Amino acid sequence: MKAWQRRSFTVLAAIVIVTGVVYFWMKDLLTPADPFAVINHPLQPLMQRLHVLAAPAFLVAFGMIVTAHVTWKLRNGRQLRLSGLITLITIGVMTASGYLLQVAVDETWRRACLALHLASGGVFIVSYAWHFVMGVRRSRAREVVRT
Repeated sequence: MKAWQRRSFTVLAAIVIVTGVVYFWMKDLLTPADPFAVINHPLQPLMQRLHVLAAPAFLVAFGMIVTAHVTWKLRNGRQLRLSGLITLITIGVMTASGYLLQVAVDETWRRACLALHLASGGVFIVSYAWHFVMGVRRSRAREVVRT
């Protein structure tokens, strides 16, 4: 995997994470000053748009990572790390639930999609951070061995 692919994925993951967390905070945790307000924060619609617009770019970067990183490991007989496997699964769940969240009309389905999206997003944050840190540690350990 090339460094620019890893950096692109990490930057786009950070954008999706930050906009998602901030949007969740604005939408579900803030209370508006005006009891008749439709939104809880003036930047709430912007955060939602940024999150929804960053997600497809993130998925393109994810596709590059799967091609360059995951399939390479599988073809060469390398075992996938648990953190990477969890990250793969949660991206699939986040994508499906996020898409369905945009089109679900029934309130029960919307709540289920939202719960699934939030839960998988939280697991993704932890698993990708874990995967990233372990990758950095392994790279540094290899550099020490080389010198």
